[in-house]
Amino acid sequence: MCPRALSLGLLLACAAPRATPAPEPAPSVTAPVPLTEDEFKALHELSPDRAPAPRGQTIDLAGTRAYLSLPGGVALGGIVVVHEWWGLNDHIRHWADRLGAEGYAALAVDLYGGKTAADADLAMELMKSVDRAAAVRTLLAAHRFLASDARARASRRAVIGWCFGGGMALELALAAPDLDAAVIYYGPLVTDAARLRNVRARLLGVFGTRDEAVPPESVAAFERAASEAGLPLEVHRYDAPHAFANPSGPRYDAAAAEDAWNRVRSFLRAKLGGCEVIPGPSQAKRGGSGCEERGGRIP
Repeated sequence: MCPRALSLGLLLACAAPRATPAPEPAPSVTAPVPLTEDEFKALHELSPDRAPAPRGQTIDLAGTRAYLSLPGGVALGGIVVVHEWWGLNDHIRHWADRLGAEGYAALAVDLYGGKTAADADLAMELMKSVDRAAAVRTLLAAHRFLASDARARASRRAVIGWCFGGGMALELALAAPDLDAAVIYYGPLVTDAARLRNVRARLLGVFGTRDEAVPPESVAAFERAASEAGLPLEVHRYDAPHAFANPSGPRYDAAAAEDAWNRVRSFLRAKLGGCEVIPGPSQAKRGGSGCEERGGRIP
């Protein structure tokens, strides 16, 4: 189980157990070794490098603030963007702008009540103080905003998050049956197949094989639970540590981050703004404008 200080169960991106092989010839394994709070904090560091200047706008969202970035024309779809444990800082605004440039209405939520952290101690404190129910309500408000606000009018919607935000992205998928897609970057996972049966969104997971917070064993358990639940899940693994896609951190792996981003772009385009080919005896397509169904069933 997670260390006592992290037992909130919110992100507790702290860790599924890591099994250690026992000496030969015994086939057993030792007891799981959880991360201490200090070990978890050491996985997250922030550099002084700044993200590009934001180009979107801050808006009010159900009693909280949020950052809205819009494309130049009609949005292909809407995406809820969920911050890491640092909070809604300029790096997350940059991600929203990046998605806006791809043609989506991107809404980055703030689950910390306007606070951000520049060091791991405060980030841990802020993350542990999050009320899960209130956070899910904020995510659902963002999800509804993207469908109803005149600036977005997104009929197809997704969510994306990293670490703490990756876990909360999965929470939105559990809470919103009309969500189309969810992208989880190395976030805490649900391994209960019964809970995952409530998810209707297509899922994409991005993980590092050297991640101590969300280790390979946890990812494998998530895949098994998703399969048991009949949940479509696409997983990509990289020989990289936790937080490898964050360019503001020392664990940034440019090659892995670029490949993951290209896969995320293709996934989002297929689920929100392009055509997704549904395999089968009679193929079909579904997706954004311009896609046509042709024979076959679309599940």
